[in-house]
Amino acid sequence: QVQLVESGGGLVQPGGSLRLSCAASGFTLDYYAIGWFRQAPGKEREGVSCISSSDGSTYYSDSVKGRFTISRDNAKNTVYLQMNSLKPEDTAVYYCAAPQGSSCRRWEDEYDYWGQGTQVTVSS
Repeated sequence: QVQLVESGGGLVQPGGSLRLSCAASGFTLDYYAIGWFRQAPGKEREGVSCISSSDGSTYYSDSVKGRFTISRDNAKNTVYLQMNSLKPEDTAVYYCAAPQGSSCRRWEDEYDYWGQGTQVTVSS
């Protein structure tokens, strides 16, 4: 059974850091791109970052570029999202997702497998 499980969310003060993990089971991440998405209350889900498996290319939304870093550890079948300099507007439920194939996709409906999400709250 294909499954993605996010962890690492929590409450953090503005300027703080968190590292999210996306652990895969039932399939090998070596052959799949992984994207991170987030959904804030009352807003649509948006793409945050993605890492391909073919060449390790990474992509970031403008809102997180320079603050977030995506990485993968294929030996652990896990992808990470290091989030630094967090802002209140980063508050959201964060999801990881995998499309079919090794390349990042632009639209969320191109992602077939989704985790259950982890809550990130940035507040003083």
